[in-house]
Amino acid sequence: MALTKLISPHGSQDLIELILKGKQLDEERKKAEGLKKIYISSRESGDLIMLGIGGFTPLTGFMGYEDWKSVCSDMKLSSLKGLFWPIPITLSTDRESADSIAIGEEVALYSNEYGEIIATMKVGEKYRIDKEFECNNVFLTAYMEHPGVRMVMEQKEINLAGPVKVLSEGPFPTEFANIYQRPSESRKIFLDRSWKTIAALQLRNPMHRSHEYLSKIALEVSDGLYIHQLIGRLKPGDIPADVRVDCINALVDNYFVKGSVITGGYPLDMRYAGPREGLLHALFRQNYGCSHIIIGRDHAGVGNYYGPFDAQDIFDELWDGAILCRPLRIDWTFYCRKCEGMASMKTCPHTKESRLLLSGTMLRKSLTEGNEIPPEFSRPEVLEILSKYYSGLTDKTEIKLNRAAIGLL
Repeated sequence: MALTKLISPHGSQDLIELILKGKQLDEERKKAEGLKKIYISSRESGDLIMLGIGGFTPLTGFMGYEDWKSVCSDMKLSSLKGLFWPIPITLSTDRESADSIAIGEEVALYSNEYGEIIATMKVGEKYRIDKEFECNNVFLTAYMEHPGVRMVMEQKEINLAGPVKVLSEGPFPTEFANIYQRPSESRKIFLDRSWKTIAALQLRNPMHRSHEYLSKIALEVSDGLYIHQLIGRLKPGDIPADVRVDCINALVDNYFVKGSVITGGYPLDMRYAGPREGLLHALFRQNYGCSHIIIGRDHAGVGNYYGPFDAQDIFDELWDGAILCRPLRIDWTFYCRKCEGMASMKTCPHTKESRLLLSGTMLRKSLTEGNEIPPEFSRPEVLEILSKYYSGLTDKTEIKLNRAAIGLL
């Protein structure tokens, strides 16, 4: 095996994996059956799995009050000498459950989403938070229509903090066996290929021509591309992961140099936190072994809450050494009819009348309305898969959710 030097995990020389195996796993599972159950959300379940597989290195559990406050206000962990961290990783429960738990007691964390105990936690702290403070700092708004704000506001009353032992990765290793990857696995693939500079492409939508263009720009300056897509929960109207996987595979197989691209999936829910989430995406991509992350227009955004390049600009607010994974900043991209190809604001001299702006929202809008899609918008192999998916949305409620999510209702 050819070896090369990969980027170090965040704040650590090695990945910190909290998932148990073998005899330890069997013993902890047996013990967990006798512990008080704390019922956790889909977002908390995904965070736990990332803690388990090392995606959230160097965290060892859910954050306490001082870490929560410091991360919200300053993007620093007070417990780890001010180490950079952009978004709180917390767990909440109701007042009655919190009152029944003693500090130092172990509890079982039961995922309603997956129908099983996925971790145990030794409770070291119980505290209340100012939810508006978190939302205004992390999302830059406390408006309830923002899906990330709503997620925080609907959290239960009391936060629990403490180290965790992870017992399960939920359905991901089986349901998404062809794409789900742990950081140790992506790192091994990069090492086997002797890649040192790896650019990550964050995806929650199928790849259209702008994504393809961004990816090929990144490949010009990197050893390889890591298309890393979210396989956790999305908002209504987003394309399901299995459809997205088929689209990406069709694109990679037909339009990229063989061996230049790795595809993978990770188990988080989207927070739609725009700039702050862009930083979190860079942080855990560093743990996956990526030296760079593509940050294009409206990265991790939703609605009109963030400027188109706020997720690029926020990297300039960080201090030296805050994070090793660096952004590849790419301008607004589009198809130019006069250039007869993909271009950006930096490379195309023509007026907006010649430009076809491309976005996932626009693509979903056209497909939902049954409009003909211009060939410049996406590759025919991708459009065939998407058209088949949208033609199968016969349930009126499902169609309404898709239309509402893209502003047609």
